[in-house]
Amino acid sequence: MQAAHSGKRSGYLSWDDYFMAVALLSAQRSKDPSTQVGACIVNSQKRIVGVGYNGFPTGCSDDTLPWSREGDFIDTKYPYVCHAELNAVLNSVPGNLTGCAIYTALFPCNECAKVIIQAGIREVVYLSDKYAGTDSVRASRHMFEQAGVACRQLEPANPVVTIRLSENG
Repeated sequence: MQAAHSGKRSGYLSWDDYFMAVALLSAQRSKDPSTQVGACIVNSQKRIVGVGYNGFPTGCSDDTLPWSREGDFIDTKYPYVCHAELNAVLNSVPGNLTGCAIYTALFPCNECAKVIIQAGIREVVYLSDKYAGTDSVRASRHMFEQAGVACRQLEPANPVVTIRLSENG
């Protein structure tokens, strides 16, 4: 006869790692060949209330619009792509996002910072700040500071999360 377990399982995900993993899993839906970003919005009860990833607006063909990063502005992805943070807000459960946190792979650009602030989100948790020196991110930080939005870079407790979609693999 086996002995009963005397305690909870160890090695489970922290809340931060869990929500960031959801953001990164959402990023896997992105069709952008160079940058896949996901975002996950969480309320104060630790419930997910919105997710998003970077991609073209609904109804706009990702087969005909450009994915290029260089060239004339109109011939690049930049005037067309909706960022993950914007999509997470737009895809959120109807209701109030005031006091929520947003988990995102990249530190938000200035356009997403405006959306985050206007939605009432109070904390930004991000993995990478690879565009830290750009005017866009500098503007984001300035707005977040003025609006009282806390920002912190996540140091994952579990740097690798493995997901299997079948029992045979």
